[in-house]
Amino acid sequence: MLWTVAAVVALGFLIALEIAARHYGVRGPITNQVLEVVFAPKSGPLLYAAMALMMVVLTWRQRFIAMGVAIGIDVVFFLVRWALDAKMMFGNGALWVMLGYAVIALTRRTGQERVLLLKGVGLGLLLVAGRKTGDIWLLITSKTRPAVLDQYVATADHALGNPSWVVGRMVSATGPIGAHVLDYVYIQLAVAAVIVALYQLRNVAVERRFPGHHLVRTFLVIGLVGPAIYMIFPVVGPIFTYGTGAFGTGGEHWALANLWPNTPPPLSTPHSMPFDEITPRNCMPSLHTAWATTIFIHSRKGPRLLRYAGVFWLVATLGATLGFGYHYGVDIIAGVVFAFTIDAALRSLAQGWDRAGIQLVAYGTTVFALLLVSYRYLPMQMAKHPWLFGPLLILAMISVVHGYVRATKLWEPKVARAQQPEVEPQPEMV
Repeated sequence: MLWTVAAVVALGFLIALEIAARHYGVRGPITNQVLEVVFAPKSGPLLYAAMALMMVVLTWRQRFIAMGVAIGIDVVFFLVRWALDAKMMFGNGALWVMLGYAVIALTRRTGQERVLLLKGVGLGLLLVAGRKTGDIWLLITSKTRPAVLDQYVATADHALGNPSWVVGRMVSATGPIGAHVLDYVYIQLAVAAVIVALYQLRNVAVERRFPGHHLVRTFLVIGLVGPAIYMIFPVVGPIFTYGTGAFGTGGEHWALANLWPNTPPPLSTPHSMPFDEITPRNCMPSLHTAWATTIFIHSRKGPRLLRYAGVFWLVATLGATLGFGYHYGVDIIAGVVFAFTIDAALRSLAQGWDRAGIQLVAYGTTVFALLLVSYRYLPMQMAKHPWLFGPLLILAMISVVHGYVRATKLWEPKVARAQQPEVEPQPEMV
């Protein structure tokens, strides 16, 4: 029943976004996904990562067959596109395999086997649909929020020492190699999430069921709830507001000054400012930070290599979000609080709500709301008293993390100590 309700809600949401996209003269997520059945996909690695998620419900023999079929289909598409001099990209084969298994589940499977296979297909397609809906959400934020609040956020960021400007200069000093590494980490965040999710779901094919809580659930919910915050607190980022309007958006005509990353913004009374209808208002909170934080959280139970990878991806994502001028420091703090609160809510939902879970989610939600309110209504006070508000911001974030760690320890299953068998007293030797 829960999966049915989720499917209906997701379909309704996709239809609503399709209608909204058509209103703005662009293709919606459903149309874009249907076109990728034949035309070059936007992201081949994402489609293969989605297929890998789907394959957790298959046996090893079925996985090898599915991978072989996907690669074979992609080879055919590659040759046709090469002959027609069309855009080159792989991934159609992975999408065909997922759709094929959906047909197999409905026509060749029954009972629990059908449900399990449909869950696997749905998990893979949800990852792809999340990317498509995210693109449309960003378009909607740029069209419906003509004014942005960057001056408020940049002023509040003085309390942290303007970290985007600091890290931006550090990334510039590393040259093209450092920038390329961070850019790859930033773009392939979903692939990193799939790697951690595959470890968590490695036993699904054997146990014939999904675990109660795993990374993909948190990843998708963050992507669903986060853009709603963009509508409440529209921010475009320092590279656009205080930079050169990079990436061909034309933002240079809207920027306040060409300051990033060499000169911190001057301290003045902030106010909302108009911006173009192209640049997404996708800074508050930093969802890339939230997703990387989630990868870090869920990699803690893995082997050493996976734990190291989780740390690397989190640090590199923070470096990219700040170093490329995509986010302010206060965005990062909000993103971390947002991630821990969402994951705590989903963990509580999976295992049953208790006092610790309710208190943690309520506290995280309160801290997140207070952060947004302080960024909007207390930025000048924060900037003028950095030695007070800077540590307060950090402590607020740490308090949510600490509460999460304490609560999850309470939720860990208790291992009862084995009782030693009583030893019968031996008769004394005479």
